[in-house]
Amino acid sequence: MTTEEATAYAPERPARLGWAQHAPEVYKAMVRLDAAARQGIDPTLLELVKIRASQLNHCAFCLDMHTKDALAAGESVERIIQLGAWEESKHFYTEKELAALELTEAVTVLTEGFVPDEVYDHAAKHFEEPELAQLIAAITVINAWNRFAVTCRMVPGHYEAGQHR
Repeated sequence: MTTEEATAYAPERPARLGWAQHAPEVYKAMVRLDAAARQGIDPTLLELVKIRASQLNHCAFCLDMHTKDALAAGESVERIIQLGAWEESKHFYTEKELAALELTEAVTVLTEGFVPDEVYDHAAKHFEEPELAQLIAAITVINAWNRFAVTCRMVPGHYEAGQHR
């Protein structure tokens, strides 16, 4: 005799605030800023950066979104899984991607209150100045999105890949 038991998950927490509805001009400006920041950056690299920043910021909503977008764009599950421990699994990434991930962590965490010269210099070796400027902009923008999502407790799990393109 077998019995199927339904798995009882924790209840979904409701969002605190629909900030985009209450501050639509800010939301529209963020969308424009996001579009401007992504110009000239490899889309795969961009999703890796967005996922890593979102991991560091504990932003479940953005993790859901950017993981789905990365998978839809052809990124491998293995590389996405390894992002949380990229320093221990460098062989999954190119030198350029590693430089971008290192810069993402430095800009996102700012534990020393600044981005260390060696991190910036390493990134500058792999990116031409215009691309580096765009990368810094993209890192800054995902951090801003993370802060809106975490503060307003945006609910993950309802995003369809490519929904916000």
